[in-house]
Amino acid sequence: MLKSEFRYDLPETLIAQSPLAERSASRLLCLDGATGALEDRLFRDLDALLRPGDLLIFNDTRVLPARLFGRKDTGGGVEILLERLLGARHMLAHVRASKSPKAGTTIFLDEGHRVTVLGREGDLFHLEMEGEESLQTVLERIGHMPLPPYISRADTPADLERYQTVYAAKPGAVAAPTAGLHFDAAMLERLGDAGVAMARVTLHVGAGTFQPMRAENLEDHRMHAEFCEVGVDVVDAVRRTRSRGGRVIAVGTTSMRTLETAASSGELRPYAGDTRLFIKPGFQFNCVDALITNFHLPESTLLVLVCAFAGYRETLAAYRHAVAQAYRFFSYGDAMFVTPKKPNVGP
Repeated sequence: MLKSEFRYDLPETLIAQSPLAERSASRLLCLDGATGALEDRLFRDLDALLRPGDLLIFNDTRVLPARLFGRKDTGGGVEILLERLLGARHMLAHVRASKSPKAGTTIFLDEGHRVTVLGREGDLFHLEMEGEESLQTVLERIGHMPLPPYISRADTPADLERYQTVYAAKPGAVAAPTAGLHFDAAMLERLGDAGVAMARVTLHVGAGTFQPMRAENLEDHRMHAEFCEVGVDVVDAVRRTRSRGGRVIAVGTTSMRTLETAASSGELRPYAGDTRLFIKPGFQFNCVDALITNFHLPESTLLVLVCAFAGYRETLAAYRHAVAQAYRFFSYGDAMFVTPKKPNVGP
């Protein structure tokens, strides 16, 4: 298939620039992939869509304040966006400047911190923080929350909490697993009391998630690498869910990619390492029975993933419906509850 086949028209006014006051107040578009049927609901109605014995799987990554602003010794401004921590003071990052910095260049940050450019790897730069403090410590103090490029405002102190899931635990992401932003503590407690089980995987979302596909043919696209982890506890939780006839429901495309990476052999197994899994039409799902997700950018790998799961025509029809009904799109926008076009035939 071609990238252009995943295009849809979206008025800019529907791109959410800020979160709602209440996390669970978002709207929820339900798509039955098997029939294409659509239903408009609210996210707080999720209770009615889940059953006792179902298993929700969340991505517990924590977003780092991963954007730094500095200057070169010539005075030119520099913006650094972390892609991945490579050690206590070493990172792989995107660097924006009037002229790409060469190896050996020093970038001066707030509070007297300095970063040295070690070299380049494709579009990314290897950078090293000078001094004794860890890079993560410095980021937590002077970094800015890395709001997506389609949010046309500067980050605010409120984003430190709202661009983060309430269950975020493991620092390492530079973008939020946005489907999880709709859950608050009260909803999690209510679902647990109703017999819905929960487990957590980890995928540290990279800035590459916002990069457009450059190849027109999907077969030519290469995914950026992201670290993910599935523990023995998750594998056991999935097996228990299957044994009692429950469904495995991925909260977000990152949770789905993590689970399907760990189940690539046909059986879910513990896993820790990088994934470059590109889920596109024709993919054999081995683990996930339903998906909670936000609305995604046109021609993005995430929209392709949803089409692979719920059907190409069905998904794009749902997006056209969402536009017509003025749903809010992207990271701070509304959500979908999606069931597959074909039932999971995995373990």
